[in-house]
Amino acid sequence: MFKKGNKLYSIITGSCPKCHEESMFKNKNPYILSEALAMNETCGNCGTKYKIEPSFFYGSMYVSYPVGIAFATAAFVISFFVFEANINIVFISIIATLIVFMPIILRLSRNIWINFFMHYDKSLAKK
Repeated sequence: MFKKGNKLYSIITGSCPKCHEESMFKNKNPYILSEALAMNETCGNCGTKYKIEPSFFYGSMYVSYPVGIAFATAAFVISFFVFEANINIVFISIIATLIVFMPIILRLSRNIWINFFMHYDKSLAKK
């Protein structure tokens, strides 16, 4: 389920959607905020250009909303049902979760967005 050739592998690892060999991002750590969204222009292995067109990744905003909702729902379920917190604490935990995981949500949204348009090609895997 989680191996090369699967879209989920590319989405979770942030690797090239065509060859799954190299990271799309210049820095693997999303919490270095100045470089959180800095991406390589092309894949070093297969030469895939990540920016298909100018402003391509603006579309990832449409993906970031449901991804953020998923994180907020998880925070709600954990704080309200597991820890049985009151509504004020639940609200604070949702806001804190969204702030803490913001760089991950942004990267995950970009990974999902580019994987809508590009597909794995086995011939490019080990060039």
